[in-house]
Amino acid sequence: MLVYPSGVDVSSTALRFLAERLRQRRRVIGTRWRRLSASRQALLTLTHLRNGHTYAQLAAGFGVGATTAYRYITEAVDLLAGLAPTLEAAARAASTKAFVLLDGILLPIDRIAADQRFYYGKHKRHGVNVQVVADPLGRLLRASPAMAGAVHDVRAAREHGIVDTLAAAGVPCWADKAYRGAGGTVRTPCWGRWETLSAGQQAVNRSHAKIRALAERAVATLKTWRLLRKLRCSTTRISSLVRAVLALHLASSD
Repeated sequence: MLVYPSGVDVSSTALRFLAERLRQRRRVIGTRWRRLSASRQALLTLTHLRNGHTYAQLAAGFGVGATTAYRYITEAVDLLAGLAPTLEAAARAASTKAFVLLDGILLPIDRIAADQRFYYGKHKRHGVNVQVVADPLGRLLRASPAMAGAVHDVRAAREHGIVDTLAAAGVPCWADKAYRGAGGTVRTPCWGRWETLSAGQQAVNRSHAKIRALAERAVATLKTWRLLRKLRCSTTRISSLVRAVLALHLASSD
């Protein structure tokens, strides 16, 4: 395999943040020696998340075995996942905002037709459903654990406790028609075909769409981490990957 120098479009803040957490973990578990330093392990993990390279490709570039690359990345991802904010912490942050935005995203996965519970008919592909909560400027506050792609957005939001938590915190929430009937503080557009709506309802829907459209910024933030554009790992690992990306994004933003 050929190896060439390359760059990763990730801030140095994210690298320092992860490297320091890895150093702390090594001190706690008493690690004496490893093939890669904490900084190199952090860079290995960021490269995997940002560019989506395979373990074999990363192993060749960093001069380690593929199994070692897998172990190092898994360790760092699990560490980051534990640092991601909980739903309650996100609700506390949201309570300082005028409102929040709620949207669902389908992360594609490599599954076959037999895995029907991961098949989403609207996009005609297999994937997992992740619920995204953003502030009024479209900045990412929370990304939920992954559920099967066939799960409807409103059901996913309820099962994750997002609707009840935001209602308890008294935070208004703007969402699209997929969340119709969610209840709580969730606000959705007027239901019906455009031609059957009154002029006032059409004006409400236009205003609602302008506000809710900013949620696409939060969705785009997740997709800048190219690994999430086409997941080839076990579906049991996806929630940890999403939480790891969330923790890195928030650390870089701070």
